[in-house]
This record gives sequence, C-alpha cells and structure tokens, in this order.
Amino acid sequence: MLADAERLIGNKNRSQEETALLQILVRLIEEYENKNYPISKSSPHIILQHLMEAREIQESDLVEILGSKEIVSEIVDGKRAISKTQTEALAEFFHVSPELFS
Repeated sequence: MLADAERLIGNKNRSQEETALLQILVRLIEEYENKNYPISKSSPHIILQHLMEAREIQESDLVEILGSKEIVSEIVDGKRAISKTQTEALAEFFHVSPELFS
C-alpha cells in the first residue's frame, strides 16, 4: 500500500479517482500504523532531552531560562516537574507549543 500511495503522490496528473484512492490508502495506512505501532505520549523531560539533543543545547544553556544548574539538571533528568512559567519559557526558547511540556 505504501508503494501505491507513493506512486500516486508522485503523479502530478492524477485523476479524481486516483486522488480518492490515495485518500483511502492514506487512511488505511494510518489506521494500520496507529493500531500496530502506536506512539505513546512522551513525558515532558523526554521531549526536553530530544529538543536539546536535536539543537545541540547543553544544560548550561538553559540555566537562564529555568533557574539554577541544579533545577535544570533535575528537570532534564525527570526528577522535577516543569512549572507553568518554565513551560512557557521553554516553549518560547525552542519555538514550540507549550503543550509539548504538559
């Protein structure tokens, strides 16, 4: 199904029927993947770790945003919850939705 969907996506001159078929294939693929390979919601500190790694940011870079080195370390390690104020500051710093850290 993936190969057929990719072929249809690449076809810039697809008919209405092919477009409808593509929509059905995409829906079926999504349903299959959601059922067989569900993605669980990550915890806020895991998301923070990922963002830090992806942007090559060190804990020391977050001290001004979150407080002391100790607070940053505890948040990154998941030993301390991220407050609402810290959530907003992290969202602004990383240019992401605050909901990621909720």
